[in-house]
Amino acid sequence: MKRLRLLSPLALGLLLFSCSPEKGGESGKPVVATTTTMVTDLAKKIGGDRVEVRGLMGPGVDPHNYVPKLADTSLLEKADVVLYSGLHLEGRFQESLEAMAKRGRNVVAVTDGIPAAKLLSPQEGFVGTKDPHVWGDPELWADVISPAVEALSKADPEGAEVYRERGEAYRKEVLELSGWVKEQIGTIPENQRMLVTSHDAFFYFGRAFGLDVRGLQGVSTAAEAGLKDRANLVNFLKEKGVKTVFPETSINQKGIAAVAAEAGVKISNDALFSDALGAPGDTETVDGVTYDKGTYTGMIRHNVNSIVKGLR
Repeated sequence: MKRLRLLSPLALGLLLFSCSPEKGGESGKPVVATTTTMVTDLAKKIGGDRVEVRGLMGPGVDPHNYVPKLADTSLLEKADVVLYSGLHLEGRFQESLEAMAKRGRNVVAVTDGIPAAKLLSPQEGFVGTKDPHVWGDPELWADVISPAVEALSKADPEGAEVYRERGEAYRKEVLELSGWVKEQIGTIPENQRMLVTSHDAFFYFGRAFGLDVRGLQGVSTAAEAGLKDRANLVNFLKEKGVKTVFPETSINQKGIAAVAAEAGVKISNDALFSDALGAPGDTETVDGVTYDKGTYTGMIRHNVNSIVKGLR
């Protein structure tokens, strides 16, 4: 059986350092390499048909534990632009991306567009880090648009005005989505606005829309939940009378299912998208509105509809 060879971030960085690749795709369009599915969708929204967007991570892939593969090096080598989320969402892979940026490559962490004052510190108190799950708040996600527009414009100056216009249109769409979310969450009785999920990926969402958020695992899925964590969460569920807990699509559901069973609460059949989007083209229709769960806006709509259904 063939074994897939994986590269450590250091090895990947050294390999990329030694290469001086020829840029551009076969189409002649700028190649934009992206990490997470959320960033991939962002690049497609802004770049449109002027760029060739290629994502490293697919639907359901957990970026916290992602290890770059040999095939990724070719993509990163030829890319005119590399967009990643940042705030250590990509784990140690970020070290290689930062090394590329220091060498003058057009490598950008889109979360650099978010003012530091708006960022949350993980509840575990990780020193020197911030919670990377910013897309839970659409108003914060609107802030990541400008760095992406600037990076694409740098690679393709002739398309700068197009990227600016598409970025503004997308910003408007995302901010309108935020208003819709507020309306929907407002239909949940205040004493039932408690969102319990597999890991701590929804604090920005909770802060933006007024929910008490708890997760079984910490901000990074690389850290397993201990017995004390489980016991504390079970007690919280019982004390607060939480109706439903929610699994996540990119995390094994056994842990949260066991907690739900012990606490005697329902586990939702509608898993939430946390660290990755759904498959492009996987649509869902709720209240006459059809959306693609493989897009950022569709992911938010799916999550909100699932949360409202489970808590109301």
